[in-house]
Amino acid sequence: MIKLKENNKNIDEFNLLYNSVGWGAYDNKITQKSLDNTFYSISVYDDNQIIGYGRIIGDSICFLYIQDIMVKPEYQGNKIGTLIMNKLLEKISQIKKENPNLRVYLGASKNKEKFYENFGFVKRIDAGLGHGMILK
Repeated sequence: MIKLKENNKNIDEFNLLYNSVGWGAYDNKITQKSLDNTFYSISVYDDNQIIGYGRIIGDSICFLYIQDIMVKPEYQGNKIGTLIMNKLLEKISQIKKENPNLRVYLGASKNKEKFYENFGFVKRIDAGLGHGMILK
């Protein structure tokens, strides 16, 4: 049975998912600080086993960033990622009532752009905003 939890800050579950999708978990202290600074998150469970997670980070009113959309490989293709995104976008819709000019960003993993395009996201260059960049 699929269940959802909001704002779960379980380090072990987060790191388990990070490892399962091949990103490599952070040190527990770093993960804890990251989760403590998360604005909003959704965890997805099959019975009591975590199978998916996604979060929103940002200033909570002007700029938000969808981060860490993770689904255990054996559950990928079962709309768990879609469920996570829909829940995050519901939260974003609530905030847009207060600030219709809210900007929402995300960084898609390589070859995952089409997934996010299904939710209305476009590449920055296609929106006339230039390329996204990252500090190395």
